[in-house]
Amino acid sequence: ETQPLTSKKEVSDCNEGEDCKENGLPVRNPAPALRLTEDGNRVPPSQGDKGEAAPISNGYSGVQSSVPCNGMGELMELEDRETWSKKIDFLLSVIGYAVDLGNVWRFPYICYQNGGGAFLIPYTIMAIFGGIPLFYMELALGQYHRNGCISIWRKICPIFKGIGFAICIIDLYVASYYNTIMAWAFYYLISSFTSELPWTSCTNPWNTGNCTSYLSKDNVSWAPHSISPAEEFYTRRVLQVHRSHGLDDLGGISWQLTLCLLLIFTIVYFSIWKGVKTSGKVVWVTATFPYVVLFILLVRGATLPGAWRGVLYYLKPDWQKLLATEVWVDAAAQIFFSLGPGFGVLLAYASYNKFHNNCYQDALVTSTVNCLTSFVSGFVIFTVLGYMAEMRNEDVSEVAKDTGPSLLFITYAEAIANMPASTFFAIIFFLMLLTLGLDSTFAGLEGVITGVLDEFPHVWSKRRELFVLGLTIVCFLGSLATLTFGGAYVVKLFEEYATGPAVLTVVFLEAVAVAWFYGITQFCSDVKEMLGFAPGWYWRVCWVAISPIFLLFVTCSFLSNPPELRLFDYNYPYWTTVVGYCIGTSSVICIPIYMVYRLIITPGTLKERILKSITPETATEIPFGDIRMNAV
Repeated sequence: ETQPLTSKKEVSDCNEGEDCKENGLPVRNPAPALRLTEDGNRVPPSQGDKGEAAPISNGYSGVQSSVPCNGMGELMELEDRETWSKKIDFLLSVIGYAVDLGNVWRFPYICYQNGGGAFLIPYTIMAIFGGIPLFYMELALGQYHRNGCISIWRKICPIFKGIGFAICIIDLYVASYYNTIMAWAFYYLISSFTSELPWTSCTNPWNTGNCTSYLSKDNVSWAPHSISPAEEFYTRRVLQVHRSHGLDDLGGISWQLTLCLLLIFTIVYFSIWKGVKTSGKVVWVTATFPYVVLFILLVRGATLPGAWRGVLYYLKPDWQKLLATEVWVDAAAQIFFSLGPGFGVLLAYASYNKFHNNCYQDALVTSTVNCLTSFVSGFVIFTVLGYMAEMRNEDVSEVAKDTGPSLLFITYAEAIANMPASTFFAIIFFLMLLTLGLDSTFAGLEGVITGVLDEFPHVWSKRRELFVLGLTIVCFLGSLATLTFGGAYVVKLFEEYATGPAVLTVVFLEAVAVAWFYGITQFCSDVKEMLGFAPGWYWRVCWVAISPIFLLFVTCSFLSNPPELRLFDYNYPYWTTVVGYCIGTSSVICIPIYMVYRLIITPGTLKERILKSITPETATEIPFGDIRMNAV
């Protein structure tokens, strides 16, 4: 059936589209394609030019075949995978994914809470030995194997395929609450198109008697029971949490937020429905606009009275904090969730790269940009907090009590309302929040889309638009609980439990599977085939030992000391912790379930089943000019 490696004779003399005979058997020649042969095994076909076999430097030969078969005798047809239009599209997409709302609110808060400037030491150490190696590993895996988060495991270690399904479930959980935060930002954006921002005064229908507009022209003093108009706008107008009694009584659905979320999902759908060719163009706006706004807000914040107080509070080092274990755990968790391995996004985005793209350089550039963005965002936030402390005649620590979204929607919104040209700054600030969130949503959903389309190409490869539509509808319906009057409580629960420990567990198992089962030597060999040089000992040590230990350390710290949740005046009851762990476990449970399923369906003795289950099923096709060869 196959020619010897040294032969340059064509397998068949058939012309394209004609019936002819090969080895005495009638065959149909649908299209010529280049093949590689070695020891009589056929290799998955690829598109190529007609012609005789071309000798290749490694001893393989490419031959034209009229019967595209693999070694199992199955008919296969390989279509060229979609790639990014330009390298910059990929870089902006990855930066847009990594730089999200958490860079603006989470990093500054964690930094000042854990020793200010001293926190930068554990943060940098955790980035160098934990975050960046994992970031680089996922980019390299995705680019080499050119598959999404599910099907890629057939080429690495099939028994761990459940990791891909767990990632998809986690991404759906994230989409169900993350976009609701953008709906809040969108509501603020619409409300900002007025001459006077609605969270400036206490004369609105939603205000209470405790509302105190201390920055008004009247000389009003700030009392312990005082509530700012910005806080009442957020809690009583946007969220309407006063109409809910907690997670056991969420109340009705806010139709205003529902319309905002519907519009956001509409934008998301038409940005990603055609693939990376369209989303790669949208991120030119969504990934760059936030930097323009951050620069404007940084300059404006630096000129405010009292800004220096906020900067001093942000960066003043507390060296005693470095002796506390919690600081190192927070540093590890922050860098991990900031860079974002484990969500299938880096695998998906890198899979659309050209094979010889320098993903090593990409990993260093994008991770550095992400960390610097977090650091600069701290100045943007704390110059304004210093200004607020000056106006209230309070300490910065009192003003900086708000955490999470409240830092943006209450504290920062209030500061903007009392600046000159407040309407302009409010519009660009909430537009920035929207764009920060949008490209992260594009990425999260693309991780699911690429994973499912690569796993079930015969079902969905020609129906991408339909699948994306169904996915966005599912995400919208899954978000309805977060659109209720008590939806903010649901968002907080999902943020703490549904993603945190689950993603840490997924990436820990992923790192172990690649470094210990697939083999660090094989992985480094793959990287060398792509880049022309092998990763050094530093990367090898990180992948084999340091990064898995880093992940295990953070996961165990979280599980041993689960956070006590509190939002506004609501203390989460104990049963919500149980519910939270159940939500988190619902994704990770896919991994052991698939392992058991895999061992059951694999024939042979237990030892044979285990060996087959940890051995790659399919070889990865490596481009060699116009042909593809199998990596064995």
